[in-house]
Amino acid sequence: MNSGAGPRNSITDVDGVLVGQYHVLDANATLGSGAATGCTVVRVPDGAVAAVDVRGGGPGTRETDLLDPGNTVRQVNAILLTGGSAYGLAAADGVMRWLEEHREGIPMDPADPSRVVPIVPAAVIFDLPVGAWNIRPDADFGFLAAEAADPAFERGSVGAGVGARAGSIKGGIGTASVRFTDGPAAGITVGAVIVANPVGSVFDPRTGLPWGAGTDGPEHFGLRPATAEQLAAANGLAVKGTVLNTTIGVVATDAALDPAACKRLAATAHDGLARAVRPAHSPLDGDTLFALSTGTAEQPPALPMPPAFPADLLILDQLCTAAAVCVERAIVDAILSATSVAGIPAYRDLFGSPP
Repeated sequence: MNSGAGPRNSITDVDGVLVGQYHVLDANATLGSGAATGCTVVRVPDGAVAAVDVRGGGPGTRETDLLDPGNTVRQVNAILLTGGSAYGLAAADGVMRWLEEHREGIPMDPADPSRVVPIVPAAVIFDLPVGAWNIRPDADFGFLAAEAADPAFERGSVGAGVGARAGSIKGGIGTASVRFTDGPAAGITVGAVIVANPVGSVFDPRTGLPWGAGTDGPEHFGLRPATAEQLAAANGLAVKGTVLNTTIGVVATDAALDPAACKRLAATAHDGLARAVRPAHSPLDGDTLFALSTGTAEQPPALPMPPAFPADLLILDQLCTAAAVCVERAIVDAILSATSVAGIPAYRDLFGSPP
């Protein structure tokens, strides 16, 4: 099996997926004052089959019941990832408003194409202590993020990652992709976008290397072990003090999957989260991953399988492996791309930037 990153090393390498972001950030924001929050929208203009897997003990979500494979609706139009804790779910109203204005949603009246119901599941992170408690994403944030959706987008302390903290250091938003060049999934792409805001640690206190560099090796990210002085400074940081946290994100593929296969993709993607964050899925996190299937790639021929198994089983197996890798890499990308906000030090402040 051979694979490499897509041309952007981004979730938008998956055909049919766009990402838009909007945030407010005051240069002098502190823990408790100023603006420091935002949201990120993953928009699929032609719709996508979707599923969700919630592993954390304290999730904040919207429209996730709809994504159960046994339920009726088989398609979503966008996924919202947002700061603001439960307040931030209001940003989904703005995403729906943008979609309605552009007639993207479930058509409900054959005689009037403007009558649509957009489907916008959402998940939140708890970032209220970063910046002022009462400044959080609202419907206008969601509208502007949907408006900005594009194949190119920033990473780090932007969008829903502005107020994110990853253990003792600055969290953020990151992305990655894998494109298969041979094997059952040849020609198919998998990508992920992740908002890293866990209570758990994202780096090894013995080396300073991100836990998520373990699969690919630190050389993949241009990293080397920290000096003794750097380790002492990093390990001396105060433990994250908030009681609510959460890592959220979206994995996507251009393979044609049904809702049950999407559910398996979302479940396996959590393996990447567990490799990159220690501990993951705690009672203090609301870890939530969505999976999308656009079905836009030319589908490779299914290999012969016993009739008791799905025809695309071997393809799905490769996609699940890639989903976990993409999530792991995206969390490392979020950490390495983050910049300090409200006095929260970034990885690059402590250990330097990769060459």
